[in-house]
Amino acid sequence: MPRPVPLRSALARTAPFLSALAVTALLLTACGTEGAGDGSAGASAAGSPSRTQVDDPGKDGVRITALTLPSASPSPTRSRSVSADSLATDSGVIAAYEVTNQAAETLTYSVVFTFVSGDGGAVVNQTATVRDVGPGKTVRSTVKAGQLPPAAPRVTHAKVLEVTKVPASEAPAEPGTCPASGIQVSADEGDAAMGLRVVGLHLDNCGTRDYTVEGYPLLELLDDGLKPVNGVKVLDGSREITTGAGADKEPRPITLKPGDSATASLVWRNTTESGTPVNVPHVRVRAKAGAGPVTVTVNLDLGTTGKLGVKPWEAAER
Repeated sequence: MPRPVPLRSALARTAPFLSALAVTALLLTACGTEGAGDGSAGASAAGSPSRTQVDDPGKDGVRITALTLPSASPSPTRSRSVSADSLATDSGVIAAYEVTNQAAETLTYSVVFTFVSGDGGAVVNQTATVRDVGPGKTVRSTVKAGQLPPAAPRVTHAKVLEVTKVPASEAPAEPGTCPASGIQVSADEGDAAMGLRVVGLHLDNCGTRDYTVEGYPLLELLDDGLKPVNGVKVLDGSREITTGAGADKEPRPITLKPGDSATASLVWRNTTESGTPVNVPHVRVRAKAGAGPVTVTVNLDLGTTGKLGVKPWEAAER
């Protein structure tokens, strides 16, 4: 019959195994804690945000009313591969603003906000579009500063940098939507080199029927108040302005099937000599005679040249 083993001896024999299990448990617990921390490091490091009311005179009917700032800068989310993008984290900075339309027609606003550091330097700009603001109406919303790299200075306040507005019925369609006409007209950011400017116009058939255009887009140049700008000659083609924008092609009929696109170009120089420079913030575009107008903000700095070249519609490459 086996002899009973004293309790003290049994504990002594199993102590190494208990220690190993304890160490393993501690390691697993530590790993689990770090994993949870990875997902919430930024949120836990930042203190409670503070919302401050702002007395802002505003610009063109747009003003900032409050600013929300985190009490401490959030820590970047951990990542196995370290890069500027992976270290970026949401700043937690939010500006509340309001848009008041004092005009007699419904307008769509495009507003550029700048978030500023304590020394007055711009940290980041953000653009917001506020659609269909009726006469005498006020619309309130917020805009976020978004992600900032760890080296970015702390944001302390925000300002309205730029405001543009167009009639709501003529505003370019919201991305991802198709207007009732089935045709989208838009402008790109353009290209500038050695005083030569080129901005592309884009015509997209997002509807269900074929759409045919021929010749040049029809343009009306507008000032900040959306009034016609006089004294600028709109030319067919760009040969009187430059040979650097490619040869002028003869206009021809183009039928756009659903999903097809066409492009045209605005070409000018910003040369300034004697006289008063002309700046044209907006262009009212009709794809063809009888088409509904779309007003795009392109900021034509025409200098004193008094000329704007327009290239005809061409089928865009697929």
